[in-house]
Amino acid sequence: MGVSCSSPEKGISVVTVDYPPVNALPVRGWFALADGVRAAGRDPGIRCVVLAAEGRGFNAGVDIKEIQAAGQEALIGANRGCAEAFAAVYDCETPVIAAVQGFCLGGGIGLVGNADAVVASEDAAFGLPELDRGALGAATHLARLVPQHLMRALYYTGRTASAAELHAHGSVWRVVPRAQLPGAALELARQIAAKDGGLLRMAKAAINGIDPVDVRRSYRFEQGFTFEASLGGVAGRVRDTFGRQGKEGA
Repeated sequence: MGVSCSSPEKGISVVTVDYPPVNALPVRGWFALADGVRAAGRDPGIRCVVLAAEGRGFNAGVDIKEIQAAGQEALIGANRGCAEAFAAVYDCETPVIAAVQGFCLGGGIGLVGNADAVVASEDAAFGLPELDRGALGAATHLARLVPQHLMRALYYTGRTASAAELHAHGSVWRVVPRAQLPGAALELARQIAAKDGGLLRMAKAAINGIDPVDVRRSYRFEQGFTFEASLGGVAGRVRDTFGRQGKEGA
């Protein structure tokens, strides 16, 4: 359990997240993920990083139970940890491919929205249920995956978009059966890793440099409202309701 790194082929690093049962990451998990991605990107022998996950879904966001138990300290830690992990993906010196299966929610959108390319399984679903969980954030990253008005509708309703929908919008490179996801991600990584490593790193820096949105500043702006909602008490009320609904549905 945790974050692990492997190199299945020359020039490719796979950073895998495994936090059962649903990959809702605790504070330490977000920082561990950031460290893993950064370390892979700094390795001069790596030309492409694949971000993957074990289990039913790619990522279910932050560990709400941890925040409920530890309060403001955990909220601040989660805010900082998410910002670090998202930035690590965006700033990774080499291209990052997100290999997404099942649910990709909350913080998962932050990771995928900052990736360079996305490969998804047919059952993948992308969304931000933040308003149902007493939080705000990652609209910055959802806006990189779908058009503006669809982003707003998905955000306000908490509904998800399928891998096929994102493929139609051009944000998912390829949609495959779940069993084929690791192979499809490696196939794309292999094509990228075949390029000159030095030039790839310059290309990543150049593309980030012409990005019209400063994703780090934009996301931190959103996080300010999450903290405001917490201080005002509305976030706690919503999270408590979410917790009761979860127990009733269990």
